[in-house]
Amino acid sequence: MEHPILFISVILQAMGLPVPHTLVGETLLAKLVSPHMTYTWFVMAFLIIVPKLTLGKIEMVPGKGQNFWEAVISGMEGFMADNMGKEGAKMMFPMLATFALYIVTANMVGLMPGFMSPTSNLNITLGCTLIVFVTTHFLGLKFHGAGYIKHFLGPIPWLIPLMFPIEVISHLARILSLSIRLFGNIMAKETLLGILFMLAGAFFAPLPILCLGVFVSIVQALVFVLLSILYFSAAMEHAH
Repeated sequence: MEHPILFISVILQAMGLPVPHTLVGETLLAKLVSPHMTYTWFVMAFLIIVPKLTLGKIEMVPGKGQNFWEAVISGMEGFMADNMGKEGAKMMFPMLATFALYIVTANMVGLMPGFMSPTSNLNITLGCTLIVFVTTHFLGLKFHGAGYIKHFLGPIPWLIPLMFPIEVISHLARILSLSIRLFGNIMAKETLLGILFMLAGAFFAPLPILCLGVFVSIVQALVFVLLSILYFSAAMEHAH
């Protein structure tokens, strides 16, 4: 979406700050207040403030807010434990839970008029993907040391010249698959909603697409986290 539609751009104009007319802005200040950056900070603030307001003090007899967050956290923890074991889930839970909450919130923010999803910008999805990529190989080296190279060599020695380049390419391809899948789906959702809002009305005409947008937002967050879990699990397992 272009900047006049975004309410944060209106606030920037009122404060006398530059409003980028391109994806990332031309000056350093314009880059810092680019839409994908400002809405990233908005999502971060939302995820800090809303749980604080809804959770309150931890009680033995939980209220509605505590019940909700306990269900969310225990659900994510159980999902991770089922896919990567209890020890792996315990170790990687903070990172993966942060990704899950950030991505699903960032995806859904763009469903509101005047807002945009930070994940509709490739810079954001690529940044998340690079964190996953580096963490995957860090875990491999942490658990296996130099023996981690065996993950790239295949099961039979004479297949090494064939398997090694294939494995390297497949690992590098994860950067493209994770980042572009999330970016492409959310950008398509944003573009479609923007066209419908302009052509078909403010609410009722785009309503089916809004419902589909909620579904896509949740599914894409789930896919990103599930693939991250699988990559981490494979890196921690012994080579076969």
